[in-house]
This record gives sequence, structure tokens and C-alpha cells, in this order.
Amino acid sequence: MKVVISAGGTGGHIYPALAIINKIKEKEPNSEFLYIGTHNRMEKDIIPERGIPFKSIEIYGLNRKHLLKNFKTASALCKSYKKCKKWIKEFNPDVVIGVGGYVTGPVIYAASKLGYPTFIHEQNSVPGKCNLFLSSKVTKIGISLPASKNDFPKDKTIFTGNPCGEDALKVSPINKKDLGLDEHKKLVLIVMGSLGSEKVNEYLVHTMNLFRGKDYEVMFVTGKKNYEEISKQSFPKNVHVVPYIDGLTRLMKKTDIMVSRAGASTLSEIIALKVPSILIPSPYVTNNHQYKNAMDLIKRNAAVLLEEKDLQGDTLVRQIDILMRDNKKREEIKKGLESLYIKDSAEKIYEILKEITGD
Repeated sequence: MKVVISAGGTGGHIYPALAIINKIKEKEPNSEFLYIGTHNRMEKDIIPERGIPFKSIEIYGLNRKHLLKNFKTASALCKSYKKCKKWIKEFNPDVVIGVGGYVTGPVIYAASKLGYPTFIHEQNSVPGKCNLFLSSKVTKIGISLPASKNDFPKDKTIFTGNPCGEDALKVSPINKKDLGLDEHKKLVLIVMGSLGSEKVNEYLVHTMNLFRGKDYEVMFVTGKKNYEEISKQSFPKNVHVVPYIDGLTRLMKKTDIMVSRAGASTLSEIIALKVPSILIPSPYVTNNHQYKNAMDLIKRNAAVLLEEKDLQGDTLVRQIDILMRDNKKREEIKKGLESLYIKDSAEKIYEILKEITGD
């Protein structure tokens, strides 16, 4: 299979794209890929490092605060569309895939104009504007969470789940001792994303002393940006503070409770691994989509919600203690997560691709 694939801006788009690539490679080892991403975001480093042919375009999202900057955006979009059209014609793929981010706009639009089969994947409950625009032009649409099904044409839309979840199941559990943890104690994993969250981290720093004397351990992942300052603080012996964990999914397999934002890829792993979680959605994202992502779990009794505005005093520690003591509640959450899990998500996407390419 020859595939043009595009996704950009954040790991929430890039890693599902990589999961799709990995599945296609598993099924058809001789497949060829061309990845089209932005010139200045994460994918420009992540994709070439994995030996995947990469081309970049200069493109920007709409600027709602400085409207004059959108003239530059429009100009970049026109140039990008012409480049994508040229590259797609030269590569002549069997299918063109978009996995989120505004970079996918000119790629998928060019492919549809050229008559190639196209597939887009939406990770969030609230679809991005680019995917909404493209939905009328593509052949098929995959969604990760049930709430977004009403935003897309019913005849094209398939509930595939998020392929990152399938990848999470394949990794081996970490040895807790390698991180200085006790294999016999329960673990609370607190992580607010790769860059952390300054406001939440500030609250957490002042909260860590409340874990003193608890019969469980806490792994607090600060994010690289905040680690140096936070690491100067003094914490209880059962609290471990690190800037990041390489292979976080491996530790999630040994985690009893996770405290996390509600980004799409993180939720896909929480769902796949059935990790009871306390979700603190970021209120700073477009369309408050993390809150709506979290609500998809809350409606299934598959997580506990704690909004950032409610983080005061011992609120978080009390929620953790309640959940840690209530074995029945944790089991109910795991059952709720199981009801949301789409088995073999990447496999489902692969079968859709085979269908739309006529193979």
C-alpha cells in the first residue's frame, strides 16, 4: 500500500498517525509512506527520526486575536495546497490519510480534488474545525469517542476508537524498582502532560506534603519546563518527583490511580489499560474539548472528574483517598472503561483503508 499521511502540531495527532503507520507496516511490510507535516512543530523531528519520508509545509491556524495575520495564513495555505497537489500526484498513493491538525487541510483537500480515496480520524469529542471542513470531502471518517458521531455525516462515520490504545496494550509493564518505587505498594501517577501545567503544578507542589504517611506511593511527573524549580522543594519519602518518564504507558500498567488532563491520546491509553483516573481537563484548550472528552468517560462511570477551578486545599488528596479505599468503585470504573474500549482500533482503520482503496 502506498500512503500519504498527515498529522501535526501535538502528540495527540502524531502518535495515532504513527499507530496507523505501524499497523499498515505490520500487515504490508513493503508499504511506502510519505508524511506531510508542518515546518515548525513536533512532527518535523519525530517523523524523520523514525525513518519515515517527510515533507513539510508552512502553514498556520487562523488567528482570532490579530485578524491581519490571517492574510499571511491565507497566502501560506494557497502555497501549501499547490505543493501538496504536486507531491501527491508525484507519489501517486493508494490512499491519503489525515489524523488531525490544520496541516491536514491542504493535504486532504488536494487529495480529494485529485480523486484519491481519503480517510480522516478525529480523536476528540469535539471535532477540530479542519476535520469538520474536510468531512464533506473525504471518503470515510473514523472517530475515537462516541460524542463526536453527531458532528459528521452518518453514512461516512465509523466508531473506530483511538489506535494509540491498541499500541498501549502491546508494551511490557515497567519494573517499578527501576524508578525507585516499591512493587508491593499501590501507586498514584500524577501527570499533567509533556509540558506540565504551571497552575496545576503550583497547586500540586503545595499538596505533596499531604501525602506524608499514606500507605501508597505517588509519582509526580512535572514536565521538563517546571522540573528544575519544583525539584528544589522538599517532599515526603513516598512522593517521587521526575521531569518525565520515557515509556509512560509501561508505568500506567502498574498504576492504581492516575491523575491526568483529558487529552485524547491519554484517554485512549487510560481506556485500553483500564486505569481508574481522576481527570482534570485543561480549561485553556479550543472549545473546552478536554472537558467534553472527560464527560464521555464520566457518563459511563469510567472516571472521576475534578475541574481545575475546584483545586483547593486537600480536594485532590481526599478524592484519591476515597478512590484508593473504595475497591468496588475502582472496579466499576474499570467496567465503564471496558465499555468504551474498541478492540483492535488500528486493525479496524486498516480494514477501512483496504475497503476504500478497493483491495
